[in-house]
Amino acid sequence: MAQIKWNDSLSVNVKEIDEQHKKLIAMVNDLNDAMSVGKGKDALGKILTGLISYTASHFKTEETYFDKFGYPDKMNHKKEHGAFVKKATDFKSGFDKNELPLTVEVLNFMGDWVKNHIKGTDKKYSAFFNQKGLK
Repeated sequence: MAQIKWNDSLSVNVKEIDEQHKKLIAMVNDLNDAMSVGKGKDALGKILTGLISYTASHFKTEETYFDKFGYPDKMNHKKEHGAFVKKATDFKSGFDKNELPLTVEVLNFMGDWVKNHIKGTDKKYSAFFNQKGLK
């Protein structure tokens, strides 16, 4: 997978959330970089730990705004978050038990999340949050 570069197509037009999304992209790129020099498995534990921490903080931010502003699609969105957390936790559990998931699988999972969730599901709340004054 090629590096992901931040651009306007990834922006949800909410500065706080965009900054958090940039952290996820940095993790994807860090894993990609490590893999490109044959160090993917060495970096995987740190990436997975960071991913678990990231999801706890980032999803809480989005879901707090969903509740605060009455976002109409919040239940479906929260389900996607739950599925991501489960997958990330499963990856970490497998890593901790030395049942190493392939770094490529983790990288593809994270990259797909950026492409499909951020550019798809998250974009749906952009105008809604902006209309509520969140920018």
